[in-house]
Amino acid sequence: MAEKEASRIMHGNSAVPPVPEAWIRTELARNPQRPYPMDFIQAIFTDFTEIHGDRSFGDDQAMSAGMAWFHGEPVMVIGNLKGRTLKERVARKFGSPDPEGYRKALRAMKIAEKFSRPVFTFIDLAGAYPGIGAEERGQGEAIARNLLEMSRLRVPTIATITGEGGSGGALALAVADRVLMLENAIYSVISPEACASIMWKDANRKQQAAAALKYGAVDAQRLGCVDEVLAEPEGGSQNDPAAAFAAVNERLRFHLDSLRGLSLDQLLEQRYRKFRNIAQFYTSESAEVDAVASTTA
Repeated sequence: MAEKEASRIMHGNSAVPPVPEAWIRTELARNPQRPYPMDFIQAIFTDFTEIHGDRSFGDDQAMSAGMAWFHGEPVMVIGNLKGRTLKERVARKFGSPDPEGYRKALRAMKIAEKFSRPVFTFIDLAGAYPGIGAEERGQGEAIARNLLEMSRLRVPTIATITGEGGSGGALALAVADRVLMLENAIYSVISPEACASIMWKDANRKQQAAAALKYGAVDAQRLGCVDEVLAEPEGGSQNDPAAAFAAVNERLRFHLDSLRGLSLDQLLEQRYRKFRNIAQFYTSESAEVDAVASTTA
């Protein structure tokens, strides 16, 4: 019904193919008026004190990390930055971090581990920055290092995907005990435009790719990639940011309380099992027999 209604609004009664719901949600996730990670951080946490630099190369303006308070408890908060004005967007590479951004985030996580502070990450990025300089400075290694270190971080970790969760750039902040995802966010290994260019040599088939990728919140939850889908205000978070902030705040508190009930060994084992079992597929014995019979017939 949502697809038909969107098509009717966009195209009237003309004989135009309906817009896939996946693409409608993609456009909502990319809406420039949508609250960005720093908007959530400023609304939910208090006394945010930013940490700058990776102590190796520089301070990436596309990544922010710092200490803050969450309902009276000291925590570490990390999120990528997109910027609102054109000047800010260019400086922050439209929210796509360089390797020093991921190294800054990891530095903050290790500080949190040292002082036993929970880690909260907020994600809204199309992917890690693909520039030549980023590759020369070890973009792939920086992302891989974050995946490794987050998988064994000895404090509770909660990641929230608020808009786009693109490729390894998003995953480098999302190897967490709990991964939450807003209703209209997307989480995928590749953008629909890039997928269409690879599969059909035609980026204009992006809507078809979006439907095939199944990267919406509900599909991501079914595959075990996220733990909870958070409802948004009608029409998207940009229509009522305060309601979106309140909803995320409440669920973050709930999940942090639940993680507090686990021992360190339980926390690490549960995190390992969670990511070990993502997107696994099982075949029943009868199905295997039928498959063998069909190939030998």
